[in-house]
Amino acid sequence: MKIERFEDIDAWKLARNLTNKVYVLTRKEEFSRDFELRDQIRAAAGSAMHNVAEGFDADSTAEFIRFLRYTKRSCSEVQSELYIALDELYISLDEFQDVYDLAGETRACTKGLIKYLQRYASETK
Repeated sequence: MKIERFEDIDAWKLARNLTNKVYVLTRKEEFSRDFELRDQIRAAAGSAMHNVAEGFDADSTAEFIRFLRYTKRSCSEVQSELYIALDELYISLDEFQDVYDLAGETRACTKGLIKYLQRYASETK
């Protein structure tokens, strides 16, 4: 399948799902009142999604890869922040694991896209 828009990219689709799940978690009563953590984890999840989209419109493969690396970091940030939410009893262990795993899947998919783009760029030189 030819990718014609950022919405076609699997990593973006996963990041969108991650963002939605983070928003659901952060609407929980206790979590929603921890404004700093709530806003930070939402921003990290949204950043994963937005960087795929922003990188897609980059002027070069190298720049796209740079934005995808930001996506990977944002996924790790979400995972780290989930530990705080778990430790503060804002979320259950099952909720933690579900979103943690999705962040890992998003990061892995993004890493795969980076490897693909790197191979493509080296073959077209």
